[in-house]
Amino acid sequence: MPELPEVETVRVTLENEIRNEIIVGLDLYYSKIIKNELEWFIYSITNQKIHRIDRMGKYLIFILDAYAMIIHLRMEGKFYIKTDEPIDKHEHVVFHFKSGRNLRYHDVRKFGTITLLNINTYLDEYPLIQLGREPKNLDFHHFFEMIKNKKTTIKQVLLDQHIVAGLGNIYVDETLFLSQIHPTRIASSITIKEAEIIIESARQVLEKAIELGGTTIRSYTSSLGVHGRFQNELNVHMKKGEPCPVCKTEIIKIKVGGRGTYVCPKCQH
Repeated sequence: MPELPEVETVRVTLENEIRNEIIVGLDLYYSKIIKNELEWFIYSITNQKIHRIDRMGKYLIFILDAYAMIIHLRMEGKFYIKTDEPIDKHEHVVFHFKSGRNLRYHDVRKFGTITLLNINTYLDEYPLIQLGREPKNLDFHHFFEMIKNKKTTIKQVLLDQHIVAGLGNIYVDETLFLSQIHPTRIASSITIKEAEIIIESARQVLEKAIELGGTTIRSYTSSLGVHGRFQNELNVHMKKGEPCPVCKTEIIKIKVGGRGTYVCPKCQH
């Protein structure tokens, strides 16, 4: 699944390619991806100019003339820019531009979502209103107050987008490794000092991953052939059986909240 750094890479790549394009038509091959009434969506988006592309957490936000188009890529959503090539069976939404090019949304699992909202109110509506802050904007005191009574594991808390926006499985594993905190720790046991360490570690991990274009693992690659390089910097994620980069203890894989989780049993006691 693309996480915050991968989505940021997609944002930058797309904005460089399609900024100032004008949408003149739309083809839908799997309409359930659109979360608005379809006739209204098609009518409203026609002749809208793409002024820029923003991001909040894992959501892409296409800023148009009168609307904000909110897109979540979910597990395997991707974008491709094409002209006259035949439609691929996994290309479900095609935006036609005045320039003759088109932007195609490709999603093997069909889990992605596209929502069109008023440009003046989109930040106060679902889905963005539900998001917590990203680590770069999250004060550790505020984070501590949110988790101090939580009886779930610290990993599950960090994956909760209502609490911290943008962290997914890869970057939570890496954050907790840098923090030297075991992922099965109950969140209410985290001290305020540990909360500070977690937030600072999350910032470091995400900043480095964004710098390197995200992580290319399994089915995820960015749009337009952009591949991340952060997989070369991973300390524990996907490293089962390999030595810990700090203490050389063998990294193990466990399940936390149903998610595969990589841990150094010595550093993260």
